[in-house]
Amino acid sequence: MEVSTPLAEQATGARGSAARPLSVWVVSDGRAGIQNQALGLAEAVARLTTADIEIKHVRWRPLFDRWPSSLKTPAMLAPGSFDPRTVSDWPDLWIATGRASLPLSARVRDWSGGRTFTVQTQDPRWKNGAYDLIVAPAHDGLSGDNVFEIIGSPHRITPQKLAEAAPAFADRIAPLPHPRVAVMIGGTSKAFDLPEGHAAVLADQIKAAVQAADGSLLQTFSRRTPDAARAVMTERLSALPGWIWDGTGDNPLFAMLDAADHILVTEDSANMATEAASTGKPVQVLPMIALKPAGKFARLHADLAAQGAARPFEGTLEGWTYAPLNETERAGRAVLEAMRTR
Repeated sequence: MEVSTPLAEQATGARGSAARPLSVWVVSDGRAGIQNQALGLAEAVARLTTADIEIKHVRWRPLFDRWPSSLKTPAMLAPGSFDPRTVSDWPDLWIATGRASLPLSARVRDWSGGRTFTVQTQDPRWKNGAYDLIVAPAHDGLSGDNVFEIIGSPHRITPQKLAEAAPAFADRIAPLPHPRVAVMIGGTSKAFDLPEGHAAVLADQIKAAVQAADGSLLQTFSRRTPDAARAVMTERLSALPGWIWDGTGDNPLFAMLDAADHILVTEDSANMATEAASTGKPVQVLPMIALKPAGKFARLHADLAAQGAARPFEGTLEGWTYAPLNETERAGRAVLEAMRTR
């Protein structure tokens, strides 16, 4: 992937010629929700400067996967994983997300002889001083000289990407009546649950709201959505005009967000809420069953509300406008500035 803009010179500075693309490695365990944070930030950097992006997956042998990061060594990596022992030319920029990447990210500065600028997204919760920059969600409350806070998480959504995704699904979406309501359903986590009974109540509320507006439904589920919740929501909402994606074929999420007039998202996912708020379309948050105090999720939703992006869903569709949240781009600029001034 290569993108050129006049800002290339800012990214390279003392690290090389502006004529040479910035080399960026995106490092994670490969799960979409994890990888997309690092990749989204890398793509934001690439929109600001000439850059080549490579994706690296880190996986540990099952015996060592749950070991503390401090005890892991490259010899414990699973076959087929990215292995730092094979690297002869380190990148200019290393952007990583997730627990699996930490044992490597914390050592890249030494392995590269200081050549590589290391960025970790989320709160590493381990050796926070080992990274040149941590791009952390403001709702985590992390502080430090190398911490740059954003609302929510980095992601890949941009107006251009949404528009580019739309034609592939136009036959399915274009005939649907407005208002079109995109519904993004998460699932079970440490903080929230979505039992069948609660899913049924949400489905009935969503159905009533869409019917009252004479609209249509565009719905996706998370990998974490319990089977029973998925089944009952599909059953109760399938009579509405629209599309409930069953997980087969290409993911239509970007096309659905592009087509949507309203977005409903369950409260369990910082990623989904931030992605929805980047569209500039009204976002309403669907309640789930709390397994512990809302804590950081309550802070995130308060931050989104303060930006004018999100409100609780109370059974009706509300319309309003706000400036789309563009935190990933802001983080990309912070990365380039930190590289320039390092």
